[in-house]
Amino acid sequence: MNSIVRKFKKLLLIGGDIAALYLALVLTLYVRYGQEWLTEWPKHSYPFTLIFALSLLVFYIIGLYDLNVARNNLYFFITLGKAILVNAALSVAFFYFIPYLGITPKTNLFLDMVFFAILLVLWRQFYNYAVKAPVLLNNVMIIGQSQEAKELAQFIKDNPQLGYRVKKIIKPEDAKMLTDLIELIVQEKIKIIVTSVNPAKDLDLVKNLYQCIPLKVIVADLPRFYENLTGKVPVSVIEEVWFLENLMTDRKSLFEATKRLTDLFLAAILGAATLILGPIIALAIKATSPGPIFFKQKRVGHDNKIFEAIKFRSMYALAPDGSAEKNGAQWTKEKDSRVTPVGRYIRKTRLDELPQVWNVIKNEMSFVGPRPERPEFAFSNELLSQIPFYQVRHSIKPGLTGWAQIKYPYGSSIPDTMQKLQYDLYYIKNRSFLLDLAIILKTIKTILSGGGR
Repeated sequence: MNSIVRKFKKLLLIGGDIAALYLALVLTLYVRYGQEWLTEWPKHSYPFTLIFALSLLVFYIIGLYDLNVARNNLYFFITLGKAILVNAALSVAFFYFIPYLGITPKTNLFLDMVFFAILLVLWRQFYNYAVKAPVLLNNVMIIGQSQEAKELAQFIKDNPQLGYRVKKIIKPEDAKMLTDLIELIVQEKIKIIVTSVNPAKDLDLVKNLYQCIPLKVIVADLPRFYENLTGKVPVSVIEEVWFLENLMTDRKSLFEATKRLTDLFLAAILGAATLILGPIIALAIKATSPGPIFFKQKRVGHDNKIFEAIKFRSMYALAPDGSAEKNGAQWTKEKDSRVTPVGRYIRKTRLDELPQVWNVIKNEMSFVGPRPERPEFAFSNELLSQIPFYQVRHSIKPGLTGWAQIKYPYGSSIPDTMQKLQYDLYYIKNRSFLLDLAIILKTIKTILSGGGR
């Protein structure tokens, strides 16, 4: 249910933006031409529709269709302001650098942008307010008091725009008291019961939940509800059977075969960019720090196979092999002192990863997938003992970017690795062309905003 509701909310959001775009154009033409605005409509509607399509793409890349952003706070208005400014710049460039549209609307374009900015701000404020109105929130009761249950409750509390409100968190043993449970559901107007206890392993709980059917309450297991809401799989509450049910590789065989063709196509495009930018980056690296231009490092790939990833060097070469590690493998830290000034820039813009196009061509990597980890960490006893199912992330090829990279951009510890694994498992289970496209677009946003490593 929650995934359907979220899709509806996103469609409503997109529909409202489209309505604001066209209403702004109608107002512009009416102000300029009065009663004759309809005669001007055919001439303006086609080129402006192209602009509108580009605007929606910009909104998506910047993150305005992420429901987690749908709240009237400073971050939202800054994001909205950036989107409006980018759209204005692209609109001007579109009309004045493509001389085949039949119009070069100076006044009309200005009026349209003003009207759209006003309509968009009003519409988005109304949407952000309405989407978390108490009357629209589904009351949730959580059965279980595990760490994941508490995380889910906090996530729902922090994101009321998603449409949920936690009314009760109860112990599994309390849920077995039938009379109290039904009375509680009616009293609190519960619509959804999320249980962290597997009903198949608790027959008493099953019987009591069965008695709640007449109340038209939806019962959801915590792992699936948690996954749909947060975009990650709660590793500590799933079991081996989850992998048998969700990660059967033959279900994705057609996708993987076609994805390989897509990787080669994108590698050709990015390879051309590498040939152009490569000499400039190489010169900057050599001019600012001693050491090699390229940096090679062993990484763990598909089915635990070791391969050598190649990047532009972004750290000082402190060891004889050209690496930045004098005392063995260590996590990369935020604001790492080993990063050179040029390296800081090429890491933020992901330019250091351009040579990995060669790894994609060799079929060692894909454009989208889990981040390839170093063998020293991936096979360490400490990591494997503390993080269950970690090796499952190696069931597909690693990627230049991925779901975990855009959702949890930095990781330098075991707890960070646990968080990123949960996002990786979500991607492995749900990977598709649409999800890959979303990840690539979000990566573009990260690069343009300077939010890299």
